[in-house]
Amino acid sequence: MFLLPYLSLSLQQWISNFSGFTTTIPPPSKKIEIQEFHSLQKYLSKPIPYSLNQNMVVGVLNLKIPQIPLFSPFPLRKLSRTPLVSIKASLEPSNSQTSTKEDENPASVSSSSSTATTFAPPPNFKAPEPKRFAVRPDKTLEIAGAALALFFRLGTGVFVSGYSASIVSENEIPPGQYSLELGGSKLKETSKIGPRPEKPIEIYEFEGCPFCRKVREIVAVLDIDVLFYPCPKNGPNFRPKVAEMGGKQQFPYMVDPNTGVAMYESDEIIKYLVEKYGDGSVPFMLSLGLLTTLTEGFAMIGRMGRGNSYTPSKMPPKPLEIWSYEGSPFCKIVREVLVELELPHIQRSCARGSLKRQILYERVGHFQVPYLEDPNTGVQMFESAEIVEYLKATYAQ
Repeated sequence: MFLLPYLSLSLQQWISNFSGFTTTIPPPSKKIEIQEFHSLQKYLSKPIPYSLNQNMVVGVLNLKIPQIPLFSPFPLRKLSRTPLVSIKASLEPSNSQTSTKEDENPASVSSSSSTATTFAPPPNFKAPEPKRFAVRPDKTLEIAGAALALFFRLGTGVFVSGYSASIVSENEIPPGQYSLELGGSKLKETSKIGPRPEKPIEIYEFEGCPFCRKVREIVAVLDIDVLFYPCPKNGPNFRPKVAEMGGKQQFPYMVDPNTGVAMYESDEIIKYLVEKYGDGSVPFMLSLGLLTTLTEGFAMIGRMGRGNSYTPSKMPPKPLEIWSYEGSPFCKIVREVLVELELPHIQRSCARGSLKRQILYERVGHFQVPYLEDPNTGVQMFESAEIVEYLKATYAQ
């Protein structure tokens, strides 16, 4: 115990390093047009009436800790420069019955070889059958390390805002409706979500950054879909793009194509998102200032160094799609590889209480995350360990 103050101080210094990358670049003189993507497919599921309990698991604490701002807020920005090279992206789900087309102004940065490379599944590839709550033996330690975050963050990012659950008999859940089975009963879950963004929020970040994790947690709580542009250390594509757009390499960096707002600073991004797409209130575990940042750092101890550094890869012409949420340790190990390979991906957020669980259930007859859809190869698959192997075999150089 006598080492705890020293460890906390060391961790605090370590965490503060992530807010760096402050290579300042003179403001650009040219303007660019904001790159826009197509609107997400409107959710087809019927609305569920909500009678909700706003108190979540984290509400058991009643700490009153003054928020200590680590950095001064960064002012809102408008996008101001053209990307280097573009990739094509459709924001409709891969299996959508709605026809899709390429964006007139696709936004992103990629290597020039991406348009010339043909992508195909690995030889003799076969998507695995989903196995509920199963951990492949060689991945046990990895999943256990990723699960440490649930303890340090008290489940933040596991539940959608306003989550409430009750155990009911099987006949109270209509056939064809997703629900978690508990013996002879089922778990009835509800939540409360705010306005939906027409186009996915764009976030530039990387897995090993505690400030980025804060933003990923609010994405799960608000149940919004995000187009992630991974920015691992030494990544050749999206780190330089952030410096072009905002003037420095600092993460996370958010762009909202629905409003034209672009900004740094995790706390400011969180406030913006909850005011625009939530009820205006910041969740308890994201409102504790320095304590929030410290616990975010502790949450990554079990996966130290993963999702930080670039692995040479082939850039796909279209973003991959991943159904996942921040609180899942299975999703975590897949996200780490997506970041290391610098693969742009649309995350279909589906924490507990999300209506998108029903959408996935109706499409494939099963709900389990992570679930990967790769529009570049046509592959659709469950099982985190096999997804990791597929990504490396398909995109690593």
